[in-house]
Amino acid sequence: IPVRGQLRFAGAGVRNEGRWALRDIDLDIPAGSTLGVVGATGAGKSTLLGLVARVRDPDAGRVLLDGHDLRTLRLADLRASMAYVPQETLLFSMSLRDNITLGMPAAADAQVAAAVAAARLSNDLPQLPQGLATVVGERGATLSGGQRQRAAIARALVRDPQILLLDDALSSVDAGTAAQILGALAADARPRTRLVVSQRMASVRDADQIVVLDEGR
Repeated sequence: IPVRGQLRFAGAGVRNEGRWALRDIDLDIPAGSTLGVVGATGAGKSTLLGLVARVRDPDAGRVLLDGHDLRTLRLADLRASMAYVPQETLLFSMSLRDNITLGMPAAADAQVAAAVAAARLSNDLPQLPQGLATVVGERGATLSGGQRQRAAIARALVRDPQILLLDDALSSVDAGTAAQILGALAADARPRTRLVVSQRMASVRDADQIVVLDEGR
């Protein structure tokens, strides 16, 4: 069944070590829309995204995709429909292109170029000795933090996911570039559902909805 990307949290809650990390979360996220999630460190933002990716299941309530409880879907099918970008990016000692197409070596050049452009990594290619063919070093040591994060976003986009989860994945990117990236994602012809976690309100100001989490609520 094709995934449209409509997400719904129905009274969802998560307990960690005897306390509620998330509690009574009710959210409707239309397919193809952008949800911005802001809040202080420890407010439950990453836990919220973890429920969508089924890193864990809720201890109360449900999370539904296109009307189906996530727990009733095959995990492989669910994960194939989404891409998750964490704050800490893992790159390998190989070319930048190989890092972006990790697990998808047959990705077409046009597909890679579109992902690189949307992630605004194309702005940096002239500064790299061999462009996308530049070997970036273990853990991407030769790149700045912002470049590593944008490489990870390009890696996610080249997979053409229906659901894109950005977990504070723009924290090392300046506010202007972050706004450009989110603008490019919103203008994408692909009607993807995007959940964008940030500690900066400016990074999500153009989202269709913004929720503020405070102590899991």
